[in-house]
Amino acid sequence: MISKKKRLLFLTTALVIGAALVYWSTRGPTGPSRTLTVYGNVDIRQVELAFNDSGRVKSLLVQEGDRVTRGQPLAELDSARYRDAVDRDRATVDAQAQVLARLLAGTRPEEIAEARAAVTAARATLENAEILWKRQKALAAEHDITRQRLDDVTAALKTARADFDRRREALALALKGPRKEDIEVARARLQADRAALALALRKLRDTRLRALEDGVVEDRIVEPGDMVSPGTPVFSLALDNPVWVRAYLPETALGRVRLGMRAWIESDSFPGKRFAGWVGFISPTAEFTPKTVETPALRTELVYRVRVYACNPRHELRLGMPVTVRIPLKNNRPRSLAEHPCGR
Repeated sequence: MISKKKRLLFLTTALVIGAALVYWSTRGPTGPSRTLTVYGNVDIRQVELAFNDSGRVKSLLVQEGDRVTRGQPLAELDSARYRDAVDRDRATVDAQAQVLARLLAGTRPEEIAEARAAVTAARATLENAEILWKRQKALAAEHDITRQRLDDVTAALKTARADFDRRREALALALKGPRKEDIEVARARLQADRAALALALRKLRDTRLRALEDGVVEDRIVEPGDMVSPGTPVFSLALDNPVWVRAYLPETALGRVRLGMRAWIESDSFPGKRFAGWVGFISPTAEFTPKTVETPALRTELVYRVRVYACNPRHELRLGMPVTVRIPLKNNRPRSLAEHPCGR
């Protein structure tokens, strides 16, 4: 016979279990969770840094594992050839600037005075040649000089007249100054020379390799003395703030998660600590399932890759680290990238 005390204990236990079953059965289907939990691994962006021009590596300024900041110099090329090119192009610019300045200033007063004096001298020479030609022509009419002598003074008269015309045109040009077209050509040449100088300066600056973002040097690929080209990586850089978590959403949760929603990332390496993050990408295609889904049971097995960005200011989250992602489903308005912390 079972004692009265044992029957009472059995009945109490049964009532507790029954109440628990009723609670969980009513809570599950009719009360959706306020938080979606998914699991994934930390991933990071990686970039390979290279020089923009060819040359010999002069020095490497960082080592593997060093943390670098945006704009920090990392390596240098031998810049002697690039400095010479800058000096050459700068001298070309200076020379062409003087040419343009001379054209813009026009003819100097001293040059105009010189042209006037040349015209006066040419006029005197022409008048003297005309007088001589008239005398020789009269003598030739009476056969007092030879025909050759008349031909010589005639040629001298033509030469004097041509020289006078040339001097007069030169004076006219001096008074008008340089042509507008010549000024525009000189200005265009100066602009081209300045562009060449800017390019030479850019190439000189590019002999120093700088970090484009904050990160950690993963690999040092070349050494001082190596010849490199624009296609030769020098460093591999890990960009670890923000990092992102690669996880997968079940198909049933796809309608409740939106881009820009706030999320929290937790890691077993830091118990009790949460890292702020946000949903940055949801794949438009399903993975790990057949392309044709016909039954509700199979539809619930669909998963979609999701990328959840995480703030990592102290660089505690590392590549490959398993983490738990919790996405609040209530009061979690999708926000733009500018509204999220730590995010570019």
